[in-house]
Amino acid sequence: MSSNDLSAPLGLGKRKIMRLPFGLVGAGLLVILITTALVWIGVVDDPLGGEPTAVVRLERSLEGLSARDIGVVGIDPVLNDESSSQTANGKREAQKPLGPRFEPNPDLSQTVAAGVTPPIPSSLSIRADSRVMEPGPYGPLPAVSADGLRPLDLYARPADNSFPNVPKIAIVVGGLGLSQTTTQMAIEKLPPETTFAFAPYGSSLDRWMQRARQQGHEMLLQLPLEPFDYPDNDPGPHTLLVNLKSDQIHDRLAWLLSRLTNYVGVTNYTGARFTSDEAALQGLFSQVTDRGLMYLDDGSSSRSVAATVASGEHTPFSKVDIVLDEVPKPDEITSRLLQLEGVARAQGMAVGGASALPVTIEQLAEWSRTLEERGLQLIPVSASIDRSVGN
Repeated sequence: MSSNDLSAPLGLGKRKIMRLPFGLVGAGLLVILITTALVWIGVVDDPLGGEPTAVVRLERSLEGLSARDIGVVGIDPVLNDESSSQTANGKREAQKPLGPRFEPNPDLSQTVAAGVTPPIPSSLSIRADSRVMEPGPYGPLPAVSADGLRPLDLYARPADNSFPNVPKIAIVVGGLGLSQTTTQMAIEKLPPETTFAFAPYGSSLDRWMQRARQQGHEMLLQLPLEPFDYPDNDPGPHTLLVNLKSDQIHDRLAWLLSRLTNYVGVTNYTGARFTSDEAALQGLFSQVTDRGLMYLDDGSSSRSVAATVASGEHTPFSKVDIVLDEVPKPDEITSRLLQLEGVARAQGMAVGGASALPVTIEQLAEWSRTLEERGLQLIPVSASIDRSVGN
C-alpha cells in the first residue's frame, strides 16, 4: 500500500474503470430502430399513425367534359360541425363546412346512350305567326289558334332538358326598349337564355324585338298596373286600375298587348295595389289565359295574390324569387345573385328579376360566364312553369 492510498479519504481510493465499446452499442441501437420501422411499415395499415390525409384522383385529361357534366350533390350554408344533410338512402350524415361538393352527373351516361340532344337554335323567329294572332282595335293581338296552339308554345325559347337534376335559374331583365343604349347593351352582353321584358312605351319596339329574337332571347311584355300611391306614382298611359270598368280594362289591355309581338307572356310593372286585389286579377288573368300567354309576378310586392288567382284561372304562372338590383350597386347585386343560387340549389329552380341598368347588365354578364362551372343552368323563364294545357 502506498502513501497515497493511506492519505485518501475512506472509500475514495483508486478504482478500476471499465471501458465499454460505445461504437458497437450505437450501431446495435441503429439496427434495432431500422428493423422496427420496416416491421411497422410492412404490418400496420396506417403507417402515419392516424394523421389526417387526403387522396385525390386526377384525370389525365378533361377533354370532352363540360361543366354540365358535373352536378351539385349538396351545399351546407351553416359553417359548423353540427350541420347535416340527408343522403339518398334517407339517413342523415354530418357535413363539414366545405361549401359545394360535386360528383359526375348521372344524367350524362343516359344522355350519351339516348343520343345527342337536339341543338338549341341560336336565333328565334322574328316574324309574328298569323296562327296565333287576331286583329284588334290598335293592332294585332295574341290569340290561341284553332288547333290549340298558344303564343306561349310558339314563341318560347327551347330549354336544354338534358340534365334535369341540375339546379336551374331564370333571369328576367325588365325596362327594355326605353333606352337605346341599355337595350343594345343587354342584347350584346347577356346570354341568350336571359329573358327580356319590354316596356310598352318604348320606341322602335318591333326593331328591338327582332334584334333580341335574333340573339335567341325570349320576351315578355310589361303591363303597367296600379300602385298604392297612384296617381302620385303614375306608371304611364293605359295603366290598368282596380276601379276601371270591364270594357275600360279590355280597351287599355288591347292597346298594351298590341305594342309588341312574339312574346310568351306578360309581367307587371309596379302594381302593388292591383296585384293585391283578387277581383281585378281574376279579370286580367282570364284574358291572359284566353290569349295563350303566361304571367310572371315580378316579386316587388309581398301583398300580391297573383299565385292564388293564377291557379284558379289556370294561368301559366311564375314568380320572381329575388329582385336582384333593389340596391343598384355591384356588391349588392352580387350578394343577391348568391342568394338566388342558394334558392336554386334548395328548390331545384329559381327566378331572378332585374332592371335594365348598366351596372346590372355588367354584373349579370360577369356572373353568367361561370354559372355552368358552379353546377347551375340558365333557362328562359317559360321553362320555369308547367306549360301543359290546364296550368
